[in-house]
Amino acid sequence: MKYPKIRELREAVISLVTPAYTTNFPKKAHVPFEGFRGKPVVDDKNCVGCETCTNVCPSLAITHKDDRERGVRIIRRDYNKCLFCGQCAEHCITGKGVVLSDKIYDLSAFDRESNVEYQEKELLICKNCGAILTTREHLIFMHKKLGPKAFSNIMNLKMLNEKLRLASREGTRVELSEGELRRRDVFNVLCPNCLRQVQLKVFS
Repeated sequence: MKYPKIRELREAVISLVTPAYTTNFPKKAHVPFEGFRGKPVVDDKNCVGCETCTNVCPSLAITHKDDRERGVRIIRRDYNKCLFCGQCAEHCITGKGVVLSDKIYDLSAFDRESNVEYQEKELLICKNCGAILTTREHLIFMHKKLGPKAFSNIMNLKMLNEKLRLASREGTRVELSEGELRRRDVFNVLCPNCLRQVQLKVFS
């Protein structure tokens, strides 16, 4: 048996006379260090429901389901699976939709559903084929981001009317034609494929 080194003896003596490095949680509140990655907190006003956090979440803690009948996107965040990696906050397109907090030790619970949060966003659905485009808030965010360039898209004409109230919704609403698409259907919310069919009729 080899005798212990002086360095090892020194470390043993220091560990005996110094206090524990860990905190007394839960008896005493834990104060995390600066830059600590805790529970992601969602700001519903700045979250547009764009699916970005769903796509980058490595543990599949964030999932979404589109309810066509209700016209909403349901976002589910299961913090029991969260790795606190911060990918959702880093890749958030608004930069404010998700912010990492310093809370992590208070997430322990007997009921796992208590650590699951749900969020709903209104969907934009093609009036012709029923394809899901995105959420309304996502389109509004892109509209503001592009500025005047956004009005080059015909679908933004409806949003412009809702914002400026140039005409009542009843007066500008145009029902979809039965059968094939017509020129007047351009004022409805359409997916790129259906909008292309209308534009071919307009310019042909």
